Amino acid sequence: MRAPALTLATVLAVGGGLVGCTAGPPQPGPVAEALAEGIAGGDLSAVPLTGATAQEATETLSLALAGLEPLRPAVQVQDVTVDETGAVATAALAYTWDVDDGERDWTYGTTARMDLVEDAWVVRWSTFVLAPDLLEGEVLTVRRESAERAPVLGAGGMVLVEERPVLRLGLDKTRIETAVWDDAARQVAAVLGLEPEPYAQRVASAGERAFVEGLVVREHDPGVDLVAFAAVPGALEVADSLPLAPTRRFARPILGTAGPATAEIVEASGGQVQPGDVAGLSGLQRQYDEQLRGRPGLTILATSEATGAERGLFHQEPVAGEALVTTLDPELQDAAETILEPVGPASAVVAVRASTGEVLAAASGPGGEGYSTATLGTYAPGSVFKVVSSLALLRAGIAPDDVVPCPTTIEVDGRSFANFPGYPVEANGSITLRTALAHSCNTAFIGSRDRATQEALADAAGSLGLGGEGDLGLPVFLGDVPVEASGTDHAASMIGQGRVQVSPLAMAGVAASAAAGRTVVPWVVGEGAPQPDPSTTPLAVDEAAALRDMMRAVVTEGGATFLVDTPGPEVLAKTGTAQFGSGPELRNHAWMIAVQGDLAIAVFVEEGDYGSTTAGPLLEQLLAVAGPWT
Repeated sequence: MRAPALTLATVLAVGGGLVGCTAGPPQPGPVAEALAEGIAGGDLSAVPLTGATAQEATETLSLALAGLEPLRPAVQVQDVTVDETGAVATAALAYTWDVDDGERDWTYGTTARMDLVEDAWVVRWSTFVLAPDLLEGEVLTVRRESAERAPVLGAGGMVLVEERPVLRLGLDKTRIETAVWDDAARQVAAVLGLEPEPYAQRVASAGERAFVEGLVVREHDPGVDLVAFAAVPGALEVADSLPLAPTRRFARPILGTAGPATAEIVEASGGQVQPGDVAGLSGLQRQYDEQLRGRPGLTILATSEATGAERGLFHQEPVAGEALVTTLDPELQDAAETILEPVGPASAVVAVRASTGEVLAAASGPGGEGYSTATLGTYAPGSVFKVVSSLALLRAGIAPDDVVPCPTTIEVDGRSFANFPGYPVEANGSITLRTALAHSCNTAFIGSRDRATQEALADAAGSLGLGGEGDLGLPVFLGDVPVEASGTDHAASMIGQGRVQVSPLAMAGVAASAAAGRTVVPWVVGEGAPQPDPSTTPLAVDEAAALRDMMRAVVTEGGATFLVDTPGPEVLAKTGTAQFGSGPELRNHAWMIAVQGDLAIAVFVEEGDYGSTTAGPLLEQLLAVAGPWT
């Protein structure tokens, strides 16, 4: 194949404007581009230089910009001009430093001089190339000013988390002789409730003039004996402040904590968080840390290594954080936590405003050891799930007054199901669906399973807000009801056992949906209630009315008659007991859900007797103080 003919335009393009194939003088542009690339990448080895070797220039570059690491500049060649002699060129360089996550960058321009030496362009090395008027011996440094951390707010704009005074308690090694460091460390640990050996080892490995922090406590509620602490040789308390909730226990699994940033947080922040900064460590404080902490102010300086003299090159004011607004009501949250304080097993109380889905309280008892039982707990719901099963049966054409059989036992595929011990004899036989829910007849719901397929049961659950993965503003578990099940698996699902799993938050949503007459998805953070899963059937007004009617019967004639005289709007409820374990290890989860006015509540105790006897008294206590929210 014959090569194509070269046009005059092609020759000019290849030869840089020369006639024919004769090479002309080299152009300075490629050297300027190499310089820009070398500065941005921190390596000038590919740049021809005068005034310094490539290694010396690279070392100077590294030293000059080290104070801004891990930031690196973007450097572009804006223009290259050659003087009339043709032997001297000037390259205009444009720098852009993305100093933080704000819209404003640090930008400036410098110039680099180049000389044509023996038909090759070389850069006259100078620190002026790196920053405006940067002298030899000057380096770029940054001074950061922390922004004001924003508070976390609750219902009505009430402050939940704000800066509160704390005391940092520890051992000051400068205050005592070396010989007693170990003994003093162990005494400090004993007073503060720490493991003596690990703390003593930390003291031993710290510097000779170190203050080794042991514990941070609230100034007004330290929880330790400060008099005994002060009596330990070398003990020191340092006043400080931290973003804290009103009390140590207040919604702690949800709100989380803030404190000195960990190495992992610093590394993951890309330079936005520095060692010593206060950052969210867990919960909402961690999830919304960027919003809460704001943007620090910073000043970039040219600093003389010899004299320490400084001159400012760039300044940006700090931007305060933005408050995080939650739905939690401080008084109701505190009341719920007070009620759970003496409960030994993991426990939870969740209260939802039915008309809006706002979570007013989501308390997790101390038995959960810091876990958010209220929002993340995964448990079989037992008979509180019969509200869901009732909706599925209503949709199958069974009305509250329709009769269903309630034998003492029922067999499914060789497995026998019975009612709970002590089930009232008078509620056996042919009873209405309303009575079956009121007295929690297992056999009636299992016997009606052919009228409600597992798919219909799962759809009814979705109609009451169970399941799905909507954006509620924080991690939650809204339940899991299998779409496919048969035989004993389907039978167990009808009474909230088998593979059905829920959280206290999810069951509060079920109660709220029945109260509101529509599908309610509870939420804690956000601008409004999240939308229900569009794939499920919306809850109809008449369906919700029938559920409320039957839940009222639980109070007037069934397992929650102790609530019938509760002051205020009439109470609707459902008790629940879910078995877990096997054989002699068989134990019970205790549940209750309730509605009073606009307040929907779920109460849960991980291990108890029955819903009415274990969870019931806790619910009764909450309703006794819940008047303002009903």
